[in-house]
Amino acid sequence: MKLVAHASMFLACAFWGLMAPLGKDAMTHGIDGIQMVTFRVAGGACLFWITSLFAKHRHVPWRDKLMFAGAGLFGLVCNQCCFTIGLSITSPVNASIVTTSMPIFAMILSALILREPLTGKKAIGVLTGCSGAMILILTSAAAASDRVGDIRGDLLCLAAQFSFALYLSLFNPLIKRYDAITTNKWMFLWATLMILPFSAGHVAEIEWQTVPTKTCAEIGYVVFCCTFVSYILTMVAQRILRPTVVGVYNYVQPAVSMLFSVLLGISVLRWSHALAVALVFAGVWLVNKSRAKGDAKIENKNE
Repeated sequence: MKLVAHASMFLACAFWGLMAPLGKDAMTHGIDGIQMVTFRVAGGACLFWITSLFAKHRHVPWRDKLMFAGAGLFGLVCNQCCFTIGLSITSPVNASIVTTSMPIFAMILSALILREPLTGKKAIGVLTGCSGAMILILTSAAAASDRVGDIRGDLLCLAAQFSFALYLSLFNPLIKRYDAITTNKWMFLWATLMILPFSAGHVAEIEWQTVPTKTCAEIGYVVFCCTFVSYILTMVAQRILRPTVVGVYNYVQPAVSMLFSVLLGISVLRWSHALAVALVFAGVWLVNKSRAKGDAKIENKNE
């Protein structure tokens, strides 16, 4: 089960790795940040509710339904609104740099809220992964974007990471009680109800005849792969892995982005890139191996 959880989290980050450049391109060719957020949340809600018709029904008491509203607020509304709108303002490079702060927030909040042990090895793992991601992004900054970042967008992306880390820490017990489809269909429903009253007018303003086909394809990728599929994979991982381990996989995103760029022939792998990727995965390994006796007992029950 743990291997499946790690593989799921890695695949989710692989999809997210391409979201910044593709989403940024879509938001400069036909749509804006508010419209992209609406497509992600409303599209995700439709896909999860349709999928739930073919899945085993799970009864959810009203108390948990209301808790899913809180999870949707921090895990979707605040997270996606802040990141997507921030990405539309700043550069993809800056947005990628800021995402490396989420595991640090997750580690601190897990220690404060869940009383998860904060070990030296875990702290070293987070810093190692962060250093790898920073090397990777900084060495490819010139090729990644020719636009200068904006402090407003950077702060919004930072707020998105804090919001998601807070969601991981506050609602971890709730997420573990339900399967991925049940969890996501209620979270996305609540998130849609929260966002749609403010964004419906913006979506209605889109002149679809002027939107390029490429932009429509990029929207489809963001909605289906980066939202529907990735959130299922994340929930599978979150049911098994500790919030800090889930958070540190965020460092894989810039690494995957670079690897995809190399495979597609739009970037060259240098020694600094190889070092950065090695540091990223070393950080993930250190955090995963850092466990107190209490953590080991909990994980053994899940195996």
